[in-house]
Amino acid sequence: MRRGILWGALACCLLFAVPVMSAEPERLWPSVPEELTDAWERFQRALQEWGGRVWERFGGRDSRESQPAISQMLTHKDALGLSADQVRKLEQLRDDFQRQTIRNDADLRIVEIDIAALLEKDPVEMAKLEGKIRDAEKLRADLRIARIRAIEQARAALTADQKKKLQDLSRPTLAPRPPRAGQNPSATEREQPFR
Repeated sequence: MRRGILWGALACCLLFAVPVMSAEPERLWPSVPEELTDAWERFQRALQEWGGRVWERFGGRDSRESQPAISQMLTHKDALGLSADQVRKLEQLRDDFQRQTIRNDADLRIVEIDIAALLEKDPVEMAKLEGKIRDAEKLRADLRIARIRAIEQARAALTADQKKKLQDLSRPTLAPRPPRAGQNPSATEREQPFR
């Protein structure tokens, strides 16, 4: 008898709850404020831009582009035997490139702000947006070309012997592997007879 009453009460609750739940599903999920959505989109754009910068800095370039930078040449000026004139020229190239980078970065940020403003309009003015995106990519390409040009000018200031020394200095050296305890022996260890 008690089971029957319990099952009946449960069935009544379900009969009343199911129509209420299916009638207003949007009330169950709170809406996300528009400001939060905009902030999230800005955060995603900033994250993508940062990711692009990290990719440009640490990988994804051709081998010619990843040659040693001017700062590395100046760091190893004693080992390379750079003259005072060479050091001045390299410092000037580095400083000029840094100035250009700062200007370029500021211009790129302004263009990115313009792009974000154009994307907020409904409908998006595609002709203007396309022009701004092309401007942004041109600024990135110009900076990349300027970097390569500065590095090539710096390399031209070095003698052939200094270039070879720089190449040797910038080549990564591998540390010898420590002995592996408790693992399979290496090929040279296997060849040695047991004593």
